[in-house]
Amino acid sequence: MIPSPLSGPTGLFLGGRFVAGSGTIAVRSPYSGELIAEVSTGGSAEIDRAVRDAARHLPPLPAADRARILERAAHLVADRAERFAQVICAEAGKPIRQARGEVMRCVDTLTFSAAEARTLAGEMVPLGASAAGAGKIGFVVYAPIGIVGAITPFNFPLNLVAHKVAPAIAAGCPVVLKPAEKTPLSALLLAEALADAGLPAGALGVVTGDGPTVGTALVEHPDVAMISFTGSAPVGWGIRERVPRKHVALELGNSTPVIVTEDADLDTAAAKIASSGFTHAGQSCISVQRIYVQERIHDEFCAKLAGAVERLVVGDPADEATDVGPVITPESYQRVRDWIDEAVAAGAKILTGGRSRGGLLEPTVLDGITPTMNVTCREVFGPVVGVASYHAIDGAIALCNATPFGLQAAIFTRRTDAALAWARQLEFAGVIINETPTFRADQQPYGGIKESGNTREGPHYAVRSMCEQRLVILNIPEA
Repeated sequence: MIPSPLSGPTGLFLGGRFVAGSGTIAVRSPYSGELIAEVSTGGSAEIDRAVRDAARHLPPLPAADRARILERAAHLVADRAERFAQVICAEAGKPIRQARGEVMRCVDTLTFSAAEARTLAGEMVPLGASAAGAGKIGFVVYAPIGIVGAITPFNFPLNLVAHKVAPAIAAGCPVVLKPAEKTPLSALLLAEALADAGLPAGALGVVTGDGPTVGTALVEHPDVAMISFTGSAPVGWGIRERVPRKHVALELGNSTPVIVTEDADLDTAAAKIASSGFTHAGQSCISVQRIYVQERIHDEFCAKLAGAVERLVVGDPADEATDVGPVITPESYQRVRDWIDEAVAAGAKILTGGRSRGGLLEPTVLDGITPTMNVTCREVFGPVVGVASYHAIDGAIALCNATPFGLQAAIFTRRTDAALAWARQLEFAGVIINETPTFRADQQPYGGIKESGNTREGPHYAVRSMCEQRLVILNIPEA
């Protein structure tokens, strides 16, 4: 079990209480493999109970009350920040400094969601602009869509939960959450904080367990109006196909590209890519994966990048000095190793890394990647970046776009005027200039196009996706 004072709830969160489930799962450290906790699991019966509890909260509390709950929760998470960070570090293997950053981002997400609860309003419809609307006043109001089913991944076990639960509360939607089975402890701690903040019993249910059992029961429950899913593209689009009449919001994967132009600040680009490309061992949908470098600066940039990557500290995620820790499972480790070996066999060259260090995979830079390599055309989700050179910018843009994904991309250049034009040609929902595509502020509209998803997260945008628009028209008789 998690040692005191890090011990926390391990039951299902139903009816405002933590209760035992029908089974258990072992949560193990990705770094050491040691048992952290035994967590209760549920099934269709527990999902049904959570949904029935949730239905009692429609219509919801007044907006001001929902905002106060979220504000109190933000303060509680901030007060308990180190406890949250230590749990994230333990269950996800995220280096402790990065885990602390995730906690503070969760505070932001809760705070922005509280602001949305206070300001969510409709809009006027200019009926008088046409003869048909003469004598009438029209306006649109927002109403909660209903019960939201939320399914979250392992890599941000606190903040990605907050990005679903907090906007749902702000919108007035009760929510039933299935957190990742490998990292459920952070979600349970957040449920505890929301309960302590005054969230009514049953407005949030948390049922842990595997996807085929708990996830399927949640997705297919007839009283769940919306599914908000973050995870792999095949699973996400499969959910969309199974429940076509539900609103399904998908935030999925990417094969994240960066363009480095001839006039870019190479020191800055190399340092930023080395840092963000290997955050949480590259286990982020927007972790840098493909780097396209103008051919005249290719060698210089590669030397700078390899040097910056070699300065990263690999080791125990609980160590304050660690930059790169483990990938989530031994199976993930082996898959990433296999993809590196495949790339080398196909002609890529390892500039640095590629070896095991204390059971961890060293951060790896490959040069000479090609479009058909797995490390290029699929999402690696591991500590690997690949480099290829280009002659003209049009070719670099074409290489970036040669993917089914479309989440975020980046350009490093001193020509910001040209970068704006290039950004319009990149087929990605977000283009970051002179920063890595791993950048995300929690209030921004975050999401993808193509295979990368169909929604935008960030409280302002998520809240509205969880609402229905209701049109009201008043006929005003002549005085």
